[in-house]
Amino acid sequence: LIACDRVGMDPIEFLWNDEPEKLSELDGYVIVGGFSYEDRSRAGVIAALDPIMGQIRLESEKGKPVLGICNGAQILVESGLVPGLDNYQIGIALTDNKRVRDGHVIGVGYYNTWVNLKMSVPSNRCAFSRHLETGEVINIPLAHGEGRFLVSEPLLETIISNEQDVYLYCDGGGKTLDEFPVNPNGSIHNLAAVCNPEGNIMAIMPHPERTEKGDAIFSSMREFIEMNNPVVSFPLTYVQEKQELIDYSTDGSSTQWVINMIITDNEASSVRNALSRLGYDIILTRQTHWEITTTGNKVSILDKIDSSGELYNSNKEFIGEANSDEDTISILVRQKEDMHGRLKHESLTQRFQIKGLEKLRRGVLWNLSIKGGNIHNVINDILETNILFNPLSHECYQINRTL
Repeated sequence: LIACDRVGMDPIEFLWNDEPEKLSELDGYVIVGGFSYEDRSRAGVIAALDPIMGQIRLESEKGKPVLGICNGAQILVESGLVPGLDNYQIGIALTDNKRVRDGHVIGVGYYNTWVNLKMSVPSNRCAFSRHLETGEVINIPLAHGEGRFLVSEPLLETIISNEQDVYLYCDGGGKTLDEFPVNPNGSIHNLAAVCNPEGNIMAIMPHPERTEKGDAIFSSMREFIEMNNPVVSFPLTYVQEKQELIDYSTDGSSTQWVINMIITDNEASSVRNALSRLGYDIILTRQTHWEITTTGNKVSILDKIDSSGELYNSNKEFIGEANSDEDTISILVRQKEDMHGRLKHESLTQRFQIKGLEKLRRGVLWNLSIKGGNIHNVINDILETNILFNPLSHECYQINRTL
């Protein structure tokens, strides 16, 4: 609100559970940062399924500007409004930060700092670039845990040729170096903000609203509205490959730990409630899954890993069993680039000096069943909501019942 006030707009606060139709009375929209649904399942995905986003889509189709900041950017990506593929297909992922220096993981998860952004497109390209010159650099805050842009290479090429890559992470001189700390989260192509083909919707991960140095983005939005939403037209035709659910299997050198929670799992409850609102009356539980590959004395190595306390918190978690019920489908979701597993591997092998630990992969095991029916009849529909995984950033398996 303060940033909009600074540039002479007249902002009002609109809550997610207010009547969506009231949005039609407004000229533009800013989806703010925060932690919608506490980032459960992954940041932005549950909010993207809320009814209010259907109305935001309708208003954006009229050319009205929509700016998503941080969690708002994640919501725009998970709703398909950015990058703007046909039928609002998911074309981008915003996933776990990746901070690697000299080949070592120096951090994952939440990170806050100040970053430099270069405006990389013509000033009139979108609603949020009009008051900056091409190549101009602004310095604004960043604060997020899942802000790494992932896009397939063919689609990225089109996004670049369409000039949808509005803001890029850079150094103070405007150079886009793909290394930490210039690229603070490992985003492909140093992406910090991406717009849709028409230029009226933009997802930006850093926070321009937290400093006057970001006011040009908001004053640009005001000018866009005053000029009656001068959208442009760029083709963006791309069909995202559908990710097939395949069986999970390992060789004899790997051990699987399935971690259960002692306390209430609020994350599973939120996902179950979101699916219920979509019409799926299901039973859903969640477990953490570790795939541990070792060489040598497996029992001894696993005992050392267990004693380290690195892979689970014994105050609220314990090593359990995979669900073996015949009417339950268990789906293993893992990051394609598993930074958490890599970080834990480095800690166990370097800090704890555990020898023989070859590889470590972390995943989430979702167990789904329905009351009085066959889950196989609805599982594909549930998977297509993308609530359990983003196909750009995750692998998805049906778990082996003999685990």
